[in-house]
Amino acid sequence: MSVARAFRATGADLPFGDPGAAHGVPFEGYFWRVVQPASGVAIVALSAVCRGPDGPWGLSTLAAHPGGFARTVITRTAAADTRAFGVCAEGVLRGDAAALSVEMGPDARLDLSLHDALIWPRRAFAALGPAHAIPWLPQYWQPVVIAADVRGRVRAGDLSLDLDGAVGYAEKNWGRGFPGRWWWGHAAAFDGDDVSVSFAGGRVPLAGDDVAPTAVVLRLGERVIALAPPLSRTRVALGDGVWRLRTHGRGFAVEIAGDAEGAPPHELLVPVPREQRGELRSRQHLAGSLSLRIRRGRRLLYDGRSPLAGLELGLPLSHPARAAPRA
Repeated sequence: MSVARAFRATGADLPFGDPGAAHGVPFEGYFWRVVQPASGVAIVALSAVCRGPDGPWGLSTLAAHPGGFARTVITRTAAADTRAFGVCAEGVLRGDAAALSVEMGPDARLDLSLHDALIWPRRAFAALGPAHAIPWLPQYWQPVVIAADVRGRVRAGDLSLDLDGAVGYAEKNWGRGFPGRWWWGHAAAFDGDDVSVSFAGGRVPLAGDDVAPTAVVLRLGERVIALAPPLSRTRVALGDGVWRLRTHGRGFAVEIAGDAEGAPPHELLVPVPREQRGELRSRQHLAGSLSLRIRRGRRLLYDGRSPLAGLELGLPLSHPARAAPRA
């Protein structure tokens, strides 16, 4: 094994590396999100490749709003692409930065392609900043497709819809598994504005202390701005269906206010890599609202609101598990 490959196997990336490619850690997670403001539809598909005692296995989910549809299938095998962002979970899910196909039965199908995509620009460090070069963090996070035009179709329970003209997004997370508690969000339907935002954070034990770093990624047209510690600091306040973030750094001041607006969340399974099962620990709202204000110095760069925002809160490890069906 080369030195570079051994380093990536810790979950870390060398400067100017590709964080979207598989690292060889116990958990490699892939996530796609599609929103269609005209119809009020939001679709989520995810897949995890996990390293268990018997080899790599997979957990894949398709969820949709409206209707509250969610289905998870565990596959005995799964493969993560070591060359680029991509995953294959037997015949259940296959996806990358250009296309996605999900087949979980006649009432759970998704086929789409991503066009004119704004891909994460290659930089010395990715969304987490210098933290990407730190080995053995519990989990890493990286947006891959910041925004793309969607063509395709979905069937999710009673929902059957042409997705042409929707907006697509894709990201990756990886590491030893999910932290004890985490928060996440994404919004891209800002009244036709070429703007989007995503954020992710969680409680992480580090050097004998419990810290809660949060990273924020902004898109303003073709410009992609990443704000992460130590150059940026984010204060997070979480309540009953409320997400409040204030980020300062690199000359930017960002205010994010997410609200579930009283709607119940989708309850989603997250994988337990070595045990080959899922735990019902994710509470994800597929269609909340999110307000975004961005300043640079005294100049207001953007102030807007997005419906169909994705907002997630992860429950503690002690939460009871619920089994998922195998393929």
